[in-house]
Amino acid sequence: MLQLSMRRVARLVGYSIDYEFEDVVAGLTGADRVEVDDWPSFERSRRLYRYTRHLHRGVTLRGPHPRVHLERDYELFLPVFNHPYELFALAAVPDWRRRCRYAACYLSELWLHQFPRYLLELLAPFDHVFVAVRHPVEELARLLGRPCSYLPLGADVVRFAPYPHAPGRAIDVCNIGRRSAVTHAALLQLAADRRFFYYYDTVAASGVDLKQRTFRVQDPREHRLLLASLLQRSRYCFAHRGFVNDPASTQGRDEISSRVYEAAAAGVVMLGEAPRGPDFREQFDWTDALLPAPFDCPDIAHLLHELDADPQRLERIRGENVRHSALRHDWLYRLRHVFGTFALAPTVAMQQRAAQLETIAHAM
Repeated sequence: MLQLSMRRVARLVGYSIDYEFEDVVAGLTGADRVEVDDWPSFERSRRLYRYTRHLHRGVTLRGPHPRVHLERDYELFLPVFNHPYELFALAAVPDWRRRCRYAACYLSELWLHQFPRYLLELLAPFDHVFVAVRHPVEELARLLGRPCSYLPLGADVVRFAPYPHAPGRAIDVCNIGRRSAVTHAALLQLAADRRFFYYYDTVAASGVDLKQRTFRVQDPREHRLLLASLLQRSRYCFAHRGFVNDPASTQGRDEISSRVYEAAAAGVVMLGEAPRGPDFREQFDWTDALLPAPFDCPDIAHLLHELDADPQRLERIRGENVRHSALRHDWLYRLRHVFGTFALAPTVAMQQRAAQLETIAHAM
């Protein structure tokens, strides 16, 4: 198996989940990995390709040196891209199609109204395109004339689950990423008035509309370990639908955010506005998987007080979140789906991880 990774050049915190998927896949398959390490050079080449392609159809995709020349054949090529603009990185491995029996890619985020159509042809050589959001799948398949499938996000449940030694949940509320100023203010007041551990981002809001809270990480593995540790120690966390405070960016389409998979795997009691539509209901169909809470929730203290009055319910929710995550939302199951698409046999390591996840599920 062969991977192509952007981890050395694309280090926004939100991309760390994609690199976690790569790491789990590599651990289960022994995959070789090519890592892009000179993105400015590739970006210059992408822009040149864009301009020349508009002038001359049939322009050949060429990346700058150095390029990797593969020395062996592979059964499957599975690059993971954070967004479509990264597709140009395929130029780093010019002979990938000739050397790989099957080729599929995983696009973590794709919004059709923002899709750079001049890069569409770069997806054409793939046998299958997997997308982590639902809404573009049918239209992308029509444009490409290639099979496209929805492959949901997941989590490294082995890392995130509070197993075998569950730590104490000392953090009362974890509120990271996109947040409501109203809810945040109420929680700040709660933390200031009494002994209440409220964990939140202090990084400045970013983006044109100041609705994002993102930053770059030095090592995605370190960040995922920290995130797992925080969530394992949190009683509650917010897990709203994707882009909950920026519906214009999604043109009103609801998608499942990565936080839901992470928090469920860690056994947190999740609060938030769930995505509307069947996907969330099918994937998180157990009782109280996500307790409804409005994005702007000035009376969050009252809601938490009501929930705290039923500790048995909270304990059941935590156990069910971990159990279902271990049986349904580990990255193993996403890899299984990819393998099944090409009728590839699971590896011994995949079978061993399945048994490990069963153990975690039965312990809850």
